[in-house]
Amino acid sequence: MLLRGKSYFAYEINRNMDHIKQSKPTESELEILSVLWEKQAATVRAVHEELLKIKDAGYTTTLKLMQIMFEKGLVTRDDSSKTHIYMPAVSREKTQKQFLNRMIDSLFAGSSTNLVLQALGGHNASQEELEKIQELINQLKKDK
Repeated sequence: MLLRGKSYFAYEINRNMDHIKQSKPTESELEILSVLWEKQAATVRAVHEELLKIKDAGYTTTLKLMQIMFEKGLVTRDDSSKTHIYMPAVSREKTQKQFLNRMIDSLFAGSSTNLVLQALGGHNASQEELEKIQELINQLKKDK
């Protein structure tokens, strides 16, 4: 079957790859990404050892998760040597923004104001944090 010059099979592969690349990381994948963001590059063994500091995790589980993350486009890997080196393919900032936007939409009915009020109401912000927040508010007012 042809679809605008491409076979239907090629179309499905491209569509599925686009879906995989748009996948959001799971909680376990976020833990792995956190390690990679800190280290910038690491072997599965190095990531696994860091994860053991915060939770009980099996090496094969870490390996499988990192392989899945590679398929999803969340990490890249250098497989030029026997030991693969993994690097984050997504930035911490982009990932934070994705999750924050999803949280604002789902938990706060699309209101970033409600998110900020909840965050500040349930957290004792330091003077430094309050000053940074005030600077941001001032900058946002200036940009309008």
